[in-house]
Amino acid sequence: MTLAARVLLVEDEAIIAIVIKGLLENEGLSVTVCANASEAWRQLQTRGAEYALVVLDRGLPDMDGMDLLRRIKKDPAFSQLPVIIETGHADKQSIREGLDNGAYYYLVKPFQPEILLAVVNAALQQRRDYLELADSVRRAEGLLDLLYCGSFRFRGLDQARMLANNFARVCPQPERAAQGLLELLINAVEHGNLGISYADKSELLMKGVWRDEVLRRLQMPEYRDRYVEVSFQRQPDSLAFTIRDQGAGFDWRDYLDFSPERAFDLHGRGIAMAYKLSVDRLHYQGNGNTVLAIFNIPPAPVHGAGLLAQPSIG
Repeated sequence: MTLAARVLLVEDEAIIAIVIKGLLENEGLSVTVCANASEAWRQLQTRGAEYALVVLDRGLPDMDGMDLLRRIKKDPAFSQLPVIIETGHADKQSIREGLDNGAYYYLVKPFQPEILLAVVNAALQQRRDYLELADSVRRAEGLLDLLYCGSFRFRGLDQARMLANNFARVCPQPERAAQGLLELLINAVEHGNLGISYADKSELLMKGVWRDEVLRRLQMPEYRDRYVEVSFQRQPDSLAFTIRDQGAGFDWRDYLDFSPERAFDLHGRGIAMAYKLSVDRLHYQGNGNTVLAIFNIPPAPVHGAGLLAQPSIG
């Protein structure tokens, strides 16, 4: 039997906490409520591995929610734990502060129950994807360690996940690399080859049928012969992945940053996450249907240098 995902709800207003807790428990989730930041931090310190998600009120009695968010994201044990911010402040400056500190999901009070559940489900799916990738990377065989250049073609989501897992295995920080590579590969399939627009994906996610639509389009005559090509090149100081789809391209410049305008959407963070948190260098080419992702290889330690050797910061 699969255990229910556990959510840490940090909310000092009792009525709101009761409402959110009830909605999430009706969805089969397990919810722990903390009325202040100190209590929430103690929970994470003692039982942090149990939590799949934090829902955090911006205004807390003992600490600004942003301060708790920073503390969570600076701790390596929780850096990949998704955090949803509840806030009454929808101005760009407040949203930008949260995005810059790692809150990729937002809820503005008062919020509709269906919006709450959609955002929670999106955040939990992100967590599941990350954990599956991390586990796969840890178990991957080392065949690609022997590969110096090569080309791969794929069409669907499962193939994208398999390639991301294996590509990440050769990168210096595999779990960091896996998430970014997967985002870029999925983007090439859904938005590139299959023509699913930003607005289309928003609607599909709200209805819970995004994956079904991807599978449907993969079988349509106009899309079924399209593939994504990934070229791999190993250099002495870097690993380069060139990802090219067969779509019409897009204006990628709008997606390199965590945008306040998209803070309340269920998606739209993948390229920014890859650019800021995963790859060392990201370059889009041509009309946007080709992207180059580069991971730096740290220089090998100099043996025998003793105390004179300085650490390299990559």
